[in-house]
Amino acid sequence: MKVTKIAVVGATGMVGRTFLKVLEEQNFPNCEYTLFASAKSAGLKLPFMGAEYEVKELTEASFDEGFDIALFSAGASTSKVFAPIAASKGCTVIDNSSQWRMDPEVPLVVPEVNPQDIAKSKGIIANPNCSTIQAVVALKPLYDKYGIERIVYSTYQAVSGAGVKGWDDLENGAKAYVAEEPFEPKKFPHPIFSNCIPHIDVFLENGYTKEEEKMINETRKILHDDSLRVTATTVRVPVFNGHSESINVELKEPFELSDIYALYNDFPGIVVQDDPSTDLYPLACSASGHDEVFVGRIRRDFSVENGLNLWVVADNIRKGAASNAVQIARYILEHKE
Repeated sequence: MKVTKIAVVGATGMVGRTFLKVLEEQNFPNCEYTLFASAKSAGLKLPFMGAEYEVKELTEASFDEGFDIALFSAGASTSKVFAPIAASKGCTVIDNSSQWRMDPEVPLVVPEVNPQDIAKSKGIIANPNCSTIQAVVALKPLYDKYGIERIVYSTYQAVSGAGVKGWDDLENGAKAYVAEEPFEPKKFPHPIFSNCIPHIDVFLENGYTKEEEKMINETRKILHDDSLRVTATTVRVPVFNGHSESINVELKEPFELSDIYALYNDFPGIVVQDDPSTDLYPLACSASGHDEVFVGRIRRDFSVENGLNLWVVADNIRKGAASNAVQIARYILEHKE
């Protein structure tokens, strides 16, 4: 049996290290791994698969080794240069950056939602934005059964979505607060401890942030519906890990709540947590470390016809990034000729 060669690019970053953790858990048969990062991180040794792997410097010659799959989480600028090089060598790139998401030639994939798009790949597959991934998993069964008129996203996004510096801003801000010392944030424009910042990524001329625009455009692309009406407000909150989202949906057809529960209970990758009598609903601290999307607070929106409110929570580093990419890799391996 031919050995499958897998490259992990950006192996030393927060998502890259989670790639390694998820790959260990999945333990694909008959695979060989190589870890890459920038020159600054080259030479580091990371524990992986019961051994120590030395991180290699990523160069234009790195993919001459004949890789089958490459998991990228090294930023858009790196992906822009190196993903086409890898693809030209016959490697399928699964890219976690924003570089290729809206490229019409590149499929944007969440395996529970649009796995059929993987077959359209010309060598690069894009991993959606973390906040979009969990949202479309919750929306897909509704879209298929009832159709969707309009979506209103309000997100409550953890600092881990901003990388190590975002995590440090919350941790160090909390320490400074307790010590009654001044603190200057390094990542965010304002202190994140004891605060909510309605500003993720850069502001655009239309008043939206780039994160909000990503959610709008990526939802349409993944669901293959450019006419879908979507709006979003994305907020950074003082939570270390796990994104939470309030999703208001206006469906095209009437529904019964019992049918919504049945849909979600049967849909892969969704766990329903919804029992107000016992204070059961999805929580970021409970979702952290898991790959499922948790859905609760399911209730009618009585202000519009066929309106529905959802509370959707997931681990943004796992399902929102690393686990989704590894799921794509698994699909490729299971469907290769």
